[in-house]
Parts: sequence; C-alpha cells; structure tokens
Amino acid sequence: MPTPFHFAFNVQDLKAARHFYGGILSCAEGRSTDTWIDYNFFGHQLSLHLGEPFKTQATGKVGSHLVPMPHLGVVLPMADWTVLAERLQDHDISFVLPPSLRFEGEPGEQATMFFRDPSGNPIEVKGFKDMALVFAA
Repeated sequence: MPTPFHFAFNVQDLKAARHFYGGILSCAEGRSTDTWIDYNFFGHQLSLHLGEPFKTQATGKVGSHLVPMPHLGVVLPMADWTVLAERLQDHDISFVLPPSLRFEGEPGEQATMFFRDPSGNPIEVKGFKDMALVFAA
C-alpha cells in the first residue's frame, strides 16, 4: 500500500461523526479527545475536529455531472466498493451522485458515488476492477 495520507477537517457533532464514520462506514476509531477523533479511513488517517466544516460548491465538472469541490475520497477494489455502496443504501444515505459506472470501456473505467457526512463534508468513493488502472491515461 502507498504511504497513508492524513487529512484533518471540521465536523459539527462528534457523536454523529462516530455513528457515521465508525458505524456506517466501519472505520476503526483511533485516538480521541472531547474535541477530535482519529479514524482509519480505509488505511488513511482522518482527524475530525469540532468546528465549522469547509465550504463546498458543485463546481467540479466530471462528464455531465457537477460534483462538490473540494471533497475527500478513497479508491477501493470493486468488491469492497460494492459492499460499501450496499451498506450506504441500506442505511438510507442520501447520495449527491448515486453509485454508478463512468468512463465505461475506457482505461479509467470506474464506479463512483458521492455522499456527505452528517456535517455536510463531501466524500467520493471510487471502485476499480483493476487497481493497476487507477492512474491509466
């Protein structure tokens, strides 16, 4: 696995964040205090701090869709992506962009979905059948 990234950002409610990141996304909780929580986000470190979430706008044009910018995300093997998509649907998560396939038949073919955490932070999760094609031109 590549070197894990660390991303720290604000959430409005740690209890809601625990339910979402720990419960729904099944991310393991790490260190925490009364003002922040660390999560293992698919092998990467997220630090969720109490505060005002960053502002986003739907300005990222991908195909015919405008997606929230900025956003965080992760790329998963397709089997893991499918399991997560089903889990999110089972929990009635509202999607900005529902689970779908894009760039079909092209080197960058990928499944994708966009959703928001309880504080409105946008998240994209991509799925690839062949992880060697993540950076294919």
